[in-house]
Amino acid sequence: MKSAICGRILSPNHVFKPGDTHSICKGPYSNLCVPMVVLATGPGIGGGVLEKPVIEKVTPGRESEFDLKKSRKSAPPYRVILHNDNFNKREYVVQVLMKVIPGMTLDNAVNIMQEAHYNGLSVVIICDQADAEDHCMQLRGNGLLSSIEPANGGC
Repeated sequence: MKSAICGRILSPNHVFKPGDTHSICKGPYSNLCVPMVVLATGPGIGGGVLEKPVIEKVTPGRESEFDLKKSRKSAPPYRVILHNDNFNKREYVVQVLMKVIPGMTLDNAVNIMQEAHYNGLSVVIICDQADAEDHCMQLRGNGLLSSIEPANGGC
C-alpha cells in the first residue's frame, strides 16, 4: 500500500533521513522541514481503521465518583458540639481541637474553647454526618465531651 503526502507517492517502508532526496518539503527552508505524521500501513496492520472507543457504563447499585460527591453535598449538615468539662485544661482542649479538626487554626481553637468554657458548649464545625460522627469520636477519644446534632434545626 502507498500513501500520498503533499502530492508525492511514497512506499509504506520509506524512512525519512536528513537530506533525503525525496523530501516532501519545498522552498528556501526545506532543510528545516520535519514530517510530523506519515500515514503508511504495512500488510496486516489494519489499513488505518480506528477501533471503536470503549464507553464505561455505571452499573446499577454502583455509584460513580461524581454521584458520591453530589450525595455528600446534598447530605444534611451536622454540628459538632464541644461541651465544657471540669477535667481538661484549656491548653489541652486547644491542642486536641487543632489535632482533630482539619484546618483548625490556633485562634479558632482558642475561641471555641473559650465559648465552651463560658457558655457550656460551642459549635466546633459544621459538616456532613459521617465527618461529624468521626470528629465527635476523635474528640471523645482524646477525653473531651462532644456531641453532634443536625445543623438545619434549632438555634
